[in-house]
Amino acid sequence: MNGALTEQLLAAARARLGEAPRERIGELQEGRRLLGIPRAARIVPRGTAWHLGVLLLTDDEVLATGDIVRSRAEVRRGFAAESQRRRAELAAAAARGGVPEGETVHIGWHPIGVDTLSADSTPLAVRAGETLVRWSAVGGYMPLARYLDERIELLRHPPERA
Repeated sequence: MNGALTEQLLAAARARLGEAPRERIGELQEGRRLLGIPRAARIVPRGTAWHLGVLLLTDDEVLATGDIVRSRAEVRRGFAAESQRRRAELAAAAARGGVPEGETVHIGWHPIGVDTLSADSTPLAVRAGETLVRWSAVGGYMPLARYLDERIELLRHPPERA
């Protein structure tokens, strides 16, 4: 029952988003060996979605966000932390996958089954018959309708210098 109401909210959100900007979604493919020589990893395109905070909304699915990477050419440099090195590797993988330099791509996302939501689901959950969004790991839940209203407004009318 609640899955149908959630789908209606998402369909209404898609209609309101219309021509709002979308962002790329992709999938990391680790490099395979070609004639014994390892190839570098790349991020292959899997479509586009509206980025609404912890949710990615496609034409027919809702996804939980993962990592966001900005594409840039590979450059040799030293790193103070292993996490910086990994981010640079992902940025180069995006460039190798055809993402234009400077554009963002979402990886590590996963589909959310609207019909299988429970009280323990994240980032969407159903409690007392209402679909809620947990907008951060330490944050509380808020009603999906209100969350979508706020996020769509931010996407369509971003704050100055955002």
